[in-house]
Amino acid sequence: MNQRSVLIIYTGGTIGMVADPRSGALHPMDLSHLEEQVPELDRMKVRLGAVSFDQPIDSSDMRPADWVRIARIIGEHYDAYDGFVVLHGSDTMAYTASALSFLLEGLNKPVVLTGSQLPIGTIRTDAKENLITAIEVAAACDQHGRAVVPEVAVYFEYSLYRGNRTVKVHAERFEAFRSPNHPRLAEAGVHLKYDLAAILTHRTTGLKVHDRMDDNVGVLRLFPGIRAEWVRHALATPGLRAVVLTTFGSGNGPTDSGFIEALRTARERGITVVNVTQCFGGRVEQGRYVTSQAFVELGVLSGGDMTVEAAVAKLMFLLGEGLDGPALARAFGTSLCGEVSG
Repeated sequence: MNQRSVLIIYTGGTIGMVADPRSGALHPMDLSHLEEQVPELDRMKVRLGAVSFDQPIDSSDMRPADWVRIARIIGEHYDAYDGFVVLHGSDTMAYTASALSFLLEGLNKPVVLTGSQLPIGTIRTDAKENLITAIEVAAACDQHGRAVVPEVAVYFEYSLYRGNRTVKVHAERFEAFRSPNHPRLAEAGVHLKYDLAAILTHRTTGLKVHDRMDDNVGVLRLFPGIRAEWVRHALATPGLRAVVLTTFGSGNGPTDSGFIEALRTARERGITVVNVTQCFGGRVEQGRYVTSQAFVELGVLSGGDMTVEAAVAKLMFLLGEGLDGPALARAFGTSLCGEVSG
């Protein structure tokens, strides 16, 4: 079998930082010297290529235009590599992974996002294991030479997750991510064990890279005592086209008339409202309780068991594709790349 190949795309983040030997200050690593930091790469028998953002950025500064930029890089090198590893800051990694899953329509190769909690040059770093295993996943193929994981995924601390099902759950622990409503795609121990039933099947169409995201999307987190006038003001933001309402439990919210009227006004202005639960796991079941019946009557869309990150990215993607009204509602309720359960 021919040697497998993986392209590493460095966008920024802790994983690519090294300490200046004199000052101790952290600065972005030169990818051409990656094997100096991780000499184990020499023994992997994988042909590696590397592309870096001209100016690496902290993931907190990652914007939808950067998601499109990453997708374009993958599209430009798609035929030359068997898989891709995106080095990315952990804080907004779940958003980027979700966005890439929509932007890379028809993906049949692994795109594995990874990062670290400690810089790659520190003694106790988690960066080396994360990087090495992410490359191994990106290069893995079956007996027919097809990618084992033909989808966008996140690898962190011995676990591989579907990208658009992932949330960051801890700011300090190495086990920083979880996938609350979908099984792990793989677990790394003595052996790398894949859950083939949890992984997307190969697509029959070729790759299509989309290049538009509409960021006129907001997130409104409900809390006890939320004021109707504050909701009304937030929903009156100029240019707002859609909002993710993060609700209580199985999709519930206040029955206060002022709150409901604020949502009604927004809906009458054509703003799409999506209902996603604040809970770590579980799904929205609109209409199950009185406290969510009004959402059904107002035409609020159920996010099912989607994460907030996936809902935000999906709305930006669908709006960027020019969808609105009933067409947007139908597309949002359809699983495009495994982001929501049926």
